[in-house]
Amino acid sequence: MCGIVGYVGNEQAAPILLDGLERLEYRGYDSAGLAVCGEHGGLTVKKTKGRLQVLREMTHDGADQPGCTGIGHTRWATHGVPNDVNAHPHVSQSGHIAVVHNGIIENYAEIRRELTEKGYHFQSETDTEVVAQLLDYFYQDCNDIFEAVVRMIHTVDGAYALGIVCADCPDRLIAARKDAPLLLGYGKDCNFIASDVTAIIRHTRDITYMEDGEMAVVEGDSIRIYNSQLQPVEKKHYYIDWEIDAAEKGGYDHFMLKEIFEQPVAIRKAIAPRIQGGKVVLRDLKMTPEEIRHIRKIFIIACGSSYHVGMVGKYNLERMLRKSVEVVLASEFRYSDPIVGPEDLVIVISQSGETLDTMAALREAKKRGARILSIVNVVGSSIARESDDVLYTWAGPEIAVATTKAYSTQMAVLNLVGLYFADVMGTMLKSDYDEVVKGLQEIPGKMESILSRVDDIKAIAKECAGHENVFFIGRNVDYALSLEGSLKLKEISYIHSEAYASGELKHGTISLIEDGTLVIALSTYGPLFDKAMSNVVEVQARGACVLALTTDSHRAEMEKAVPMLLTISDIQEMLLPQLGVVPLQLLAYYMALERGCDIDKPRNLAKSVTVE
Repeated sequence: MCGIVGYVGNEQAAPILLDGLERLEYRGYDSAGLAVCGEHGGLTVKKTKGRLQVLREMTHDGADQPGCTGIGHTRWATHGVPNDVNAHPHVSQSGHIAVVHNGIIENYAEIRRELTEKGYHFQSETDTEVVAQLLDYFYQDCNDIFEAVVRMIHTVDGAYALGIVCADCPDRLIAARKDAPLLLGYGKDCNFIASDVTAIIRHTRDITYMEDGEMAVVEGDSIRIYNSQLQPVEKKHYYIDWEIDAAEKGGYDHFMLKEIFEQPVAIRKAIAPRIQGGKVVLRDLKMTPEEIRHIRKIFIIACGSSYHVGMVGKYNLERMLRKSVEVVLASEFRYSDPIVGPEDLVIVISQSGETLDTMAALREAKKRGARILSIVNVVGSSIARESDDVLYTWAGPEIAVATTKAYSTQMAVLNLVGLYFADVMGTMLKSDYDEVVKGLQEIPGKMESILSRVDDIKAIAKECAGHENVFFIGRNVDYALSLEGSLKLKEISYIHSEAYASGELKHGTISLIEDGTLVIALSTYGPLFDKAMSNVVEVQARGACVLALTTDSHRAEMEKAVPMLLTISDIQEMLLPQLGVVPLQLLAYYMALERGCDIDKPRNLAKSVTVE
């Protein structure tokens, strides 16, 4: 969600901060701001509601804020409406301290009351201003900004990634982290903090990730990191090996479209090194064959699109392994008193590796003794570091809020896990195993074939874009895929969309079908094609306008029944969602484009959700 960037060095900070914030726009935000320590003391703070361009114009691209140390922020409103006053950075009453913050201070109301009684006046509705004023209170007492931050951290409850500057220390900034992502970047004669590596990749590829409870003192020529006991710690450094242009649009109108077209390459990167001699090889997996054979039950925990990957995975893993698989929303898992223990495997799926609900569920499962295998995209992220095993998707940076290539690569890696486990457990016939492995390797080429027919999808999207209510229906893996198709459509086009298991139509949902209602019927799963056809007839009899998605082998039959049709190549049944998602992504994209929506930054949404 919110974005943080900080800089200390020899160059003017504001233009560098603005560039970093621009690269964090994809995370979703409603206001932006900068605080810079002047060369001769004092802080200059500029912040505004709206897009970053407004801040650029206000500061003349940063020229109006001299100084070589500063922090910047893009805010997504939690406490307080989006306006200039609630925007970050927040400044202490004395004007000496400025703070940017991601997360939520849970006891902010209590602290605010206490500080008000001590004579502090609050300008905003935010929980973050409490941090600034509390720091000021402690700083007045000890006259040491580091000590003030330590005292503040011991006072507040909640989640935070903090960047702090003090006018009395213009050559440094302080960072602190708990349950919200924050990393440190090591540059040449300069250093950085950021909530996401994309903010600083233009300046450095040498980074380290802060752990919960850690603080850092960042200066132009050094970074000193301390743990929760204030002991100095040495951190592992990570080298970011993807190119800057991977985070640029590269000639596409939107990041989402670029990332849809990147899926064939992304899936090749995810699977090619892991299939050798016709067998799945997961060298990064530390689980022994004995541990794999003794798995009692598998839980898949995730949010949003990653949860939908898990829904497909349930069908596929249960078929391959003959083990019970339960898919649980991360936000519900730890509140359900889950029956999970040492004999269970918990597969955690997250693009960012920083989603707070997913992180909390991981910790709950780990506390109960389960083994954690995470599937994530961001190397060194919190979820990756706290898991027993991690498999990276290697999808590269995903900028659009609506995920596409992360979904596809997560599904590919989850299928690899299923195949690997099935081989160890001996639960698949060799012929079936070989067919799925072969099919996985064919996916990129078949995806490219779908992408080459984009004009057909554009034409259908134009016909469908005027609908305000859409229903997706499907059975088995088609139902699991329909969840993702519906989410893609609603999150970027703002069309009301719901996904239903086709067999549930008669149990109430069909009452919502009336003349002209758009129903998107997924019927790629061959064994249930006839039942899918009966559901198409059923909704059409109630006046629905049907768009069907099926395979090339069923094209002729479906074409007789529906006015609009999309097809994908035939492939092994478990892999159908890997192909089927592509036309649904493109359909959502072009319907949103037809409606004039802000596709890469849909309203009220953020890329990485780091609050509950």
